Amino acid sequence: MLASAHNLVLVLPSILIAILASYTALGMAGRIAAARGRAAYGWLVGGACAMGIGIWAMHFVGMLAFSLPIPLGYDPVITALSLLIAIASSAFALWLVTHDSLPWHRLLAGALLMGSGIISMHYTGMAALRMSPGIQYIPSLFVASIAIAIGVSGIGLWMAFHLRRRSSHEGLLRVGAALIMGLAIAGMHYTGMAAAEFPAGSICGAAGAGVDSGWLALVVIVITMAVLGIALVTSVLDLRLESRTAKLAESLASANEKLRHRSLHDSLTNLPNRVLLEDRLKQRMHAADLEQKQFALMFMDLDGFKAVNDAYGHHVGDSLLVQVARRVLSEVRQQDTIARLGGDEFVLLTGLVEPDDAARLAESMLSIIRRPFQLAGHELRISTSIGIVMYPRDGASQHDLLTNADAAMYHSKSLGHNTYCFFQTSMVANAQQQLLLLQDLRLAMERQEFDLYYQAKVDAKSGGIIGAEALLRWHHPVRGLILPDAFIPAAERSGMIVQLGAWVLGEACRQLQAWHDQGYGDMSVAVNLSGLQFGHTGLVGAVRDALQRNNLEPRHLTLEVTETVAMRDADASILILRQLNDAGVRIAIDDFGTGYSSLLYLKRLPAHELKIDRGFVRELPHNAEDAAIVSAILALGHTLNLLVVAEGVETIAQQRFLTALGCDSLQGYLFGRPLPSDQFQYILHSSLRGPSGV
Repeated sequence: MLASAHNLVLVLPSILIAILASYTALGMAGRIAAARGRAAYGWLVGGACAMGIGIWAMHFVGMLAFSLPIPLGYDPVITALSLLIAIASSAFALWLVTHDSLPWHRLLAGALLMGSGIISMHYTGMAALRMSPGIQYIPSLFVASIAIAIGVSGIGLWMAFHLRRRSSHEGLLRVGAALIMGLAIAGMHYTGMAAAEFPAGSICGAAGAGVDSGWLALVVIVITMAVLGIALVTSVLDLRLESRTAKLAESLASANEKLRHRSLHDSLTNLPNRVLLEDRLKQRMHAADLEQKQFALMFMDLDGFKAVNDAYGHHVGDSLLVQVARRVLSEVRQQDTIARLGGDEFVLLTGLVEPDDAARLAESMLSIIRRPFQLAGHELRISTSIGIVMYPRDGASQHDLLTNADAAMYHSKSLGHNTYCFFQTSMVANAQQQLLLLQDLRLAMERQEFDLYYQAKVDAKSGGIIGAEALLRWHHPVRGLILPDAFIPAAERSGMIVQLGAWVLGEACRQLQAWHDQGYGDMSVAVNLSGLQFGHTGLVGAVRDALQRNNLEPRHLTLEVTETVAMRDADASILILRQLNDAGVRIAIDDFGTGYSSLLYLKRLPAHELKIDRGFVRELPHNAEDAAIVSAILALGHTLNLLVVAEGVETIAQQRFLTALGCDSLQGYLFGRPLPSDQFQYILHSSLRGPSGV
């Protein structure tokens, strides 16, 4: 037998080629599995060529590393056939591992077929030597090479299938797998070469090609490395592109989800908005029709929210709305829907089928919103008014349900806030009247339909006029004279009360200055402040502007704030009243005795007057309880160095009783009804002293 040898300079590159080819094949499997349509076929063809060339190059370089003591050469046709076999085997392997599953029977069959392909490629390449006599193979090593080829194929297929999906350790796993596969492929090749025996006197029929085996090996190595490198770089770049595309798609999907969420939810409270509410209301109505059941819908509007928003700013108002939403969510069931329609309006859609259950839920809503809110270092108190409708009794459409619930809510507000009302048909007409009134109210300022009437305020002892209270009147072109109780609530709900209050301040100061110019220099005028106006951030500026514009001394202006408004948020009220006091105006606490004053806060209020509510004066001097209350208020006021004014004095007996108790000033029909400025001026000119029947 001829003695054979291997050139180690070429053996090592052949092993490196096997490892690189294995690494490339593993990457190609992942790309084929991830691709779809034509792209998958393109990656399959490209991957098969790269992998096939790599395996064949390893084999061919290993053949070139082999030497005998006779000239050697390779038949180009047979060599090309071995390359095609390598590519075909690679294509089959890549196709197999791109399936969704790889059961053991399929893995075994694939290993047998691919192993057969590798064996065919190797021994076809050996046949390209065209030895004469033919190559003889040692049976044991020949069988071992076949076994190694099948085993390598099975291991390679299993690794490629499981590594095609990306993982956190994908890179390290692929390198390890490539090392195992590359060494196994090289082991199969060199086992097959070791099995070959060449008898003495053998001749290579393909010898004499004239190409040096060293240079041929270098060319094959360079070309193979280039092919594998291009395939590997392409795979990596495509993987990165796919990763970026996937991230972009994920970001786009996330952005679309956020946009969808925002389109269906309120941005401040994250509650469902009107769009989502209407969709869920539609579904609830459909389910109720199928099951022949009813359900409740509640329209909720916060009482006093505008005052908080104007007094402390929009950031505090927004925080208050968020806390209200959280409280309501904590009370409703998971299957119920609480939505914010905008501003301080909320709608609760609940599956409760009995009116009594809806009433209990409404009571719960009133209770939780009535509890104090701690915001910006202040204890804020608000309430809510609720209108309730039952489907299908109170409306057959979404529009009817929401409209009727809104009408019921406004009716609850007209009852004094902090309550709930079930819808009644008569409320629709009232709601329409309120809407028309609000529309007329907006035009009234432009048309100068408002006027101030003045009611005398007299000294209790002398009966002389010492001042007047300015009272707003509306001369409606159709309804005639309208008193404040009929339109002030609408003005507060719409926010027009701030503009209207500023006009009242300016007009009262102008009229008072006119009276001063006419010689009534000791006259003062009192102006009532609404709750919303009192809490408005521009109140102090509006007062100062009215005084400066009319060149009026601040001490002649008295601002009246009801006890209820002053005590709604005592800390904030003290701050506002101190600012007004610093501006020089006088402060009166109106309707005293009807609210829930705390003496601790009352003594801190920078007030100058207490006004006894007319409800305590009406039955004097015959009602002992009212007499005791009035006596107590007078004693309290004088103890705190406050002047005490009694309202609603209509009889001489009331006048005498109050004067005897020590009341400082009196107001009421006994001394004159509210009059326009020109008629009130006539009374001043007549130097009214004592009771008058006007």
